[in-house]
Amino acid sequence: MEISAKQRLDDFMSGFGRRNPGQPEFHQSVYEVAVDIIPFIRENPIYGDHQILERLTEPDQIIIFRVNWEDDHGHFRANRGYRIQHNNAIGPYKGGLRFHRDLTLDTLKFLAFEQTLKNSLTGLPMGGAKGGADFNPKGKSEQEVMRFCQRFMSVLWHHIGPFTDVPAGDMGVGAREISYMFGQYKHMTREFTGVLTGKGLSFGGSQIRAEATGYGCVFMMENMLNRKGDGLKGKTAIVSGSGNVAQHTVEKIYQMGGKAVTMSDSSGFIFDPDGIDTEKLAFVKQLKNVTRGRIHEYADKYGVEFYKDQRPWGVSCDLAFPCATQNEISGDDAGMLIRNGCIAVAEGANMPTMQAGVDVYDEAKIMYAPSKAANAGGVAVSGLEMTQNSMRLSWSEDDIEKRLYRIMKNIHDKCVKYGTEGGYINYRKGANIAGFVKVADAMVACGNI
Repeated sequence: MEISAKQRLDDFMSGFGRRNPGQPEFHQSVYEVAVDIIPFIRENPIYGDHQILERLTEPDQIIIFRVNWEDDHGHFRANRGYRIQHNNAIGPYKGGLRFHRDLTLDTLKFLAFEQTLKNSLTGLPMGGAKGGADFNPKGKSEQEVMRFCQRFMSVLWHHIGPFTDVPAGDMGVGAREISYMFGQYKHMTREFTGVLTGKGLSFGGSQIRAEATGYGCVFMMENMLNRKGDGLKGKTAIVSGSGNVAQHTVEKIYQMGGKAVTMSDSSGFIFDPDGIDTEKLAFVKQLKNVTRGRIHEYADKYGVEFYKDQRPWGVSCDLAFPCATQNEISGDDAGMLIRNGCIAVAEGANMPTMQAGVDVYDEAKIMYAPSKAANAGGVAVSGLEMTQNSMRLSWSEDDIEKRLYRIMKNIHDKCVKYGTEGGYINYRKGANIAGFVKVADAMVACGNI
């Protein structure tokens, strides 16, 4: 008697859980993919014969190391550094570095796994990786951040290179940190190569790298709406977060004729029914990027409501853009969104919806672009930066944005190809299968390595 798809899924997750105990975020990300991939493998048994899913959920290499550094008071400090080189079947490892005091191996494994499929979706030759350290840059002096970045790179440089592994920035790692690490890499190797992306424009960086994730998320939403004969113009959107991704999501929504009415941080969210326009967004950028203030200051300045210790998912809207952090939307939150009129969700953050919330989206059959598709714009422009570095040239801002739009359109179309279920497009399923197929085909072709 043939084993059912559910039994295969249960058996797979049971074995995966034994190999990866105590890693709930990694379990969540793998389960969300396996739900769609296991039935696909039953229809395409070559992937089962080669054990592709089992191999794909086991990182190629995990590097863990100590980072010694000295603070401004002359005290010796030690942090833990990581690099998860997950899969390089289609190109050199590529993925961000995250500095956060609560960073764990679990979080990095989930992010590296997602990165592998996300990079595949872009169509660019990039494998998947992630890394970082349990270092908190907040409250550190400029000299402390520089010394930490230099010490971090003095260990990591052995494991990376333009044809091996090309890190980028992520949470807690912006242009400043990338610049310090690039300088140290250049010093150690005596080479000027495109080994890091997110660099300054004066030394090999790309236009709109900072904007790319937010812009790409909005482009994905526009493509979903366009397929229904609709668009962003006139739509009300709620956005979570107030960092880089949220800022540029709000910016592009406004440019495309929509109206974002919320932003948030860990203290709560603001609700501005008139919409966050260019002037108001400039205040948010100054507040968050320069003075490091709290979002309630927006409410104080513009006379709008601030909801302390709450998230914005109860606000009526047409569209939702979760851009803050993982697992910020529960099943109840997802249900509230739908009851309040939300017709589409595009995820700017990595895995911001819990599995129960994804199940609610599926049942309601709303348009839902998961993070591996919707927030691929950042790594797409990182890939374009790699190309510019290799060619020793720089493309214009307009050219990069057009290329980004085309990449997001292609991602959308791949999701439609693999996610069509009658008259409904299951974008989650489409993204999972489309991302899997390219990597899986390369792994089959290369044999048992």
